[in-house]
Amino acid sequence: MTKQNIQLLKGFRDFLPEEARKRAWLRTKMVSVFEKWGYEPLETPTLEPLELFAGQIGEDEKLFFKFKDQGDRDVALRYDQTVPSVRVVGQNLNNIVFPFRRYQIQSAFRSEKPQKGRYREFVQADIDIFGIESPIADAECIAVSIDLYKTLGFKDVVALINSRELLKEIPYPVIAAIDKIKKIGAEGVVSEIIAKGFTQKEAEDFLEKVNNLKPDKTLETIFSYLKNSGIAQENYKFEPTLARSFSYSEGPIWEMVIPGYSTASFGGSVGGGERYDGMFERIIGKKIAGTGIAFGFDRTLEALETLNLLPKFGTNTRVLVTVFSDEFLDRSIEVSTSLRDAGINTELYPDNDTQIGKQIKYADKKGIPYVVIIGEEEVKQNKVTLKEMASGENKLVALEEVVQFIDQKPHNNFQT
Repeated sequence: MTKQNIQLLKGFRDFLPEEARKRAWLRTKMVSVFEKWGYEPLETPTLEPLELFAGQIGEDEKLFFKFKDQGDRDVALRYDQTVPSVRVVGQNLNNIVFPFRRYQIQSAFRSEKPQKGRYREFVQADIDIFGIESPIADAECIAVSIDLYKTLGFKDVVALINSRELLKEIPYPVIAAIDKIKKIGAEGVVSEIIAKGFTQKEAEDFLEKVNNLKPDKTLETIFSYLKNSGIAQENYKFEPTLARSFSYSEGPIWEMVIPGYSTASFGGSVGGGERYDGMFERIIGKKIAGTGIAFGFDRTLEALETLNLLPKFGTNTRVLVTVFSDEFLDRSIEVSTSLRDAGINTELYPDNDTQIGKQIKYADKKGIPYVVIIGEEEVKQNKVTLKEMASGENKLVALEEVVQFIDQKPHNNFQT
């Protein structure tokens, strides 16, 4: 057999236990905040008909992962979660209670050039409210966004807020260029607008018009909601140059920014949201309101690491039950089962020929805090030896005492 040179595809990643624990922790935190506000879980397929996304995204349609399946159908990997959720709502109008608050945490796929902070497969965490036209729904989504990052420990988080209604007289290609102003600056925006067929004066006039925008009644309602919710003024502000480049964006738009965290691709942005009522009519032919935000899961995790806000993680296993010899294997199995039945995460060492010393070293390398040893003397007395790895102390105790002792100790797999 020829040895294969197996490598990951560019833009895709593996997550070993240490990294996977961080991701699981963040997901749990996000779900906790979303459900606190009344949002319910939703999941959609990885693969959708290409026509679902076609015409909905804007300039970035070139990034679709698309192909023909075995039935010669044009299909695409999930580009985002907003478009599929519109499909789900449209297909389940009789089964959904409106207003419908949903959250969704799944992978999205984009065929773009991989670089730091930008992957071809990445996780998005979305929240949305369907069926409500009032800007109170937009305001709530922004409030949840701020609450999420405050809960995660970010002291400085800002929701930059604007409205596409204020930009409705500006052509979409110009909006897409203005949306890059944080990355390429005003001169870069003007150059890009010119490259799209406008004159220098037109480009400069568009930019001047945007810079002079003022909040409308809808935005004032949102700002009032945030203020009355007790959210500090420094956590949100009007940003006239914010444009959001998705073609489906309409009404209020916003972006979550973490000062002190920045990447070349996204600046300090960790998520963006908008209203998109018109998408329902285009996809399902019915008028239904929708607003929400997609958080960059990977960017949020990277920001947490950059600002040292992640707890220190360890193994989920609390006890390693050793196997002294083949003679005592059955007893080790019984003890392991009893500990698990008592709600204690327990590993049984899966080899009866490995020396006890090596089994204890295994526990030490994995950071397992307790080791149970069962030899001839322990079996005679119907007890076990409990070794506390941190102190090295050994205790000969009954199994019930092991459960009581460990139950009194902190049992999270991380330290805050």
